[in-house]
Amino acid sequence: MTRPTIIALAAGLSLAAGLAPPAPAAASGFALEQDAAAPERSADLRAFMDDYLDALHKRNPEWVGLSIGSDEYNHMLSDSSAQAQLAWTKRVLSWYMTLKQMDRAGFTEDDHLDADLMLYQFSTAIEASGLKRWQMPVNSMGGPQVWLPQMGGRVPLTTGEHYDDWVARLRQVPTAIGDAIDNMRLGIEEGRVPPKAAVEPAVDQAMAQASEGYLSNPEASPFYTPMRALDESDARTAEAARIIAEEITPAYAELAMFLQNEYLPACRETFGISDSVDGVRAYEIALREHTTLELTADDVHNTGLSEVARIRAEMMETIQRTDWASDGPGSRTRFASEDALFAAFVDYLRTDERFYYDDPNDLLVGYRDIAKRMDAEMPKLFGMMTRLPYGVKEIPLFAAKSAPTAYYYSGSVSGGVPGNFMANTYALDQRPKYDMVALTLHEGVPGHHHQIALAQELEGVHPVRKLGGYTAFSEGWGLYSERLGLEVGEDLVDDGVYRGLYADPYDDFGRLNFEMWRALRLVVDSGIHAKGWSRQRAIDYMLANGAITELNARSEVDRYIGWPGQATAYKIGQLKISELRARAEEALGDSFDVRAFHDALLGAGALPLPVLEARMDRWLANEQAQANAG
Repeated sequence: MTRPTIIALAAGLSLAAGLAPPAPAAASGFALEQDAAAPERSADLRAFMDDYLDALHKRNPEWVGLSIGSDEYNHMLSDSSAQAQLAWTKRVLSWYMTLKQMDRAGFTEDDHLDADLMLYQFSTAIEASGLKRWQMPVNSMGGPQVWLPQMGGRVPLTTGEHYDDWVARLRQVPTAIGDAIDNMRLGIEEGRVPPKAAVEPAVDQAMAQASEGYLSNPEASPFYTPMRALDESDARTAEAARIIAEEITPAYAELAMFLQNEYLPACRETFGISDSVDGVRAYEIALREHTTLELTADDVHNTGLSEVARIRAEMMETIQRTDWASDGPGSRTRFASEDALFAAFVDYLRTDERFYYDDPNDLLVGYRDIAKRMDAEMPKLFGMMTRLPYGVKEIPLFAAKSAPTAYYYSGSVSGGVPGNFMANTYALDQRPKYDMVALTLHEGVPGHHHQIALAQELEGVHPVRKLGGYTAFSEGWGLYSERLGLEVGEDLVDDGVYRGLYADPYDDFGRLNFEMWRALRLVVDSGIHAKGWSRQRAIDYMLANGAITELNARSEVDRYIGWPGQATAYKIGQLKISELRARAEEALGDSFDVRAFHDALLGAGALPLPVLEARMDRWLANEQAQANAG
């Protein structure tokens, strides 16, 4: 997953909701649309987009600046106060009306696409604005106790002014924490509070930043990390240390006490968003935002049930290729039913030491090895390659306990920041080796890093188009990418079937387990938020139908509780991308070129699924015309 993935940064609302900024995306036409003699673009639209980008940059300077390679507002932090939230909503509505009324005479096709996508983002943000998500800025996955301490690893530090900017940002951290507290108090007054289960881990996260050790040794704080490159005699190091000890650490102590003593007692005991003050409408909006499709909770739930059954059948076949089955313990004759066999195999995976590292560094090295193996296979799948490198880093300990198994942080060529696949080394006995190939392909290449970095590097598009995003596209691509490991690698054949990087049946089971995980999300997310499922029922369902560990099951369910609808986008997006590829393969036959298909799919950055489908239909028609002409 991108960390966390995209809701509505283009409308400036996701940070206000306490979530991490979305991964950047961009757009441009595929080859057939890029004519050297292309008509001149609309000056009015360009000016509109320039104005919007500047406002968005000021609103989200930490993330927008990195994405577009600008350090103009690096001295600022986002203003998340209630006044700023309400004022921004008014501006979004004003922009929407201005753009909707703009004269489109003379618009090029790219102008129409830019305008339509911005209108889509604005309208989505306006619809969601009534939910006032900014009144619930803290949960186990996000909030000032999670994102601000990690900010130092995502800023350019190449000039003296950059260090001045960092000290200026440190001075604003207590204000950001205070605004979050004020917003939560407003939420309490209006009855808009999250489930208690989604907030409880945030207390320890805040306390980690309120450590007494930072009072006496502020240099140990993650907020001090950027200053370590300076000489100790530099006055800025002393000022940074003072701010951390005297202002930031006490502010986090205040946040922790507020969460423990005032916020948690006011939070809901129920789990589903339909039980909140905003009712079932809040879930319907969340599904539209994350999937970009008009789907009901029943649509999502039933699709999930169907996919669970299909993937389960493939998992049973894969089990029979393992040494566990062939050497005797897993023989079908020893079990009364396939359910019993599956349960025994999953228990073996969860308990046998062969499937787990006992050293965090070994886990990181294992991920890096897989990443380098996949790097060499990329030309088989793509014609377009990104210039931005990526690495594998450890999720900080203060966030790891409640964090998912891994996530991706985007970087920037212009900002001098690489992309990073962030891996969780907490509780190694819950991080199985057989999941690692699929997870690396999802978070690194050909998944999030390749898609997001390509979007950042596309030319001929307005920078504002690099800031919008759509979870169903980005996470659908990540899940689709996991299966691409079957199409690369050495000529490894098992039982007459080419399995690429998944030649080891345990790795292949891990791939299917990850796909099952995303199918289970459709069932569980809709179950919790629309069908009254309890937290324990959701956990039990995941444990019964996948090889997910209990820690991951609990962490995942808590994530769904705290982030309604987001988890449904993975499978919905992957199904659409797979459908588009199957359609192209059938229509083009031997003329189908997977590299051309992937380049076209990613060549306009992240798009809503209906827009993506229309684009790929045009690409397919063009490919058919060329094949027929040849």
